[in-house]
Amino acid sequence: MTNAPSTVHRPAAAPGTIQVWSDLLCPFAHVALHRLRVARERLGLQDQVRIDHHAFPLELFNGPHPRPGTDSEAVGLGAIEPAAGFRLWTAADWLYPNTVLLANEAVAAAKAQGLGPAEDLDHALRRAFWVDNRTIGHRTVILEIAAETGTVDVGALTEALDTGRHRADVMADYAVAQTDEVNGSPHLFTADGTDVHNPGIAVHWEGPWASGFPVVDAHDSDWTDALLKKAAG
Repeated sequence: MTNAPSTVHRPAAAPGTIQVWSDLLCPFAHVALHRLRVARERLGLQDQVRIDHHAFPLELFNGPHPRPGTDSEAVGLGAIEPAAGFRLWTAADWLYPNTVLLANEAVAAAKAQGLGPAEDLDHALRRAFWVDNRTIGHRTVILEIAAETGTVDVGALTEALDTGRHRADVMADYAVAQTDEVNGSPHLFTADGTDVHNPGIAVHWEGPWASGFPVVDAHDSDWTDALLKKAAG
């Protein structure tokens, strides 16, 4: 990986937010965000803490998303967090979304409407892929999912996607992702300087990636409460 120029820096996390850098097709991010949302509701901090999403676009580092790697990771992580709803891809092979740049752009466009709509769209896109086997890289599907949230202005989102004005936001995130300030998907930050990469999960691979399988050595969700309280405080 080649580091981006030193003039590129991660924007500071705002008070009352948890800044999350992740890829939509990253199962580790799906687990972390699921645990974070569950804990936020349990603590009653839905109105005090928002998630500020940024793209860590793995496909720009590695090429198109390979289904075998995604499937094998989903099996391993589904075993430790069944409530996240992981399902193997059972739709037609040609429907598999090996690029999600437009979906990342949609989340960035929704963020222009507010962190709430962006968070709702990001969550809905992840559920659509991991649980419902929907082709979240396709414009029509993205707009259908946005309409289902009930919080995203679909007309504004459509216009934003068709003009492409938020692709620059995704590429700006990619520039930051190439620096040593963000270590991978997911990486979470709060305004007090706290950060954690792939929280609560230690994993190693048996065999080659995408043809072997991941083994979770240890996992917990104890990190969620402390991070949420720091963001709220």
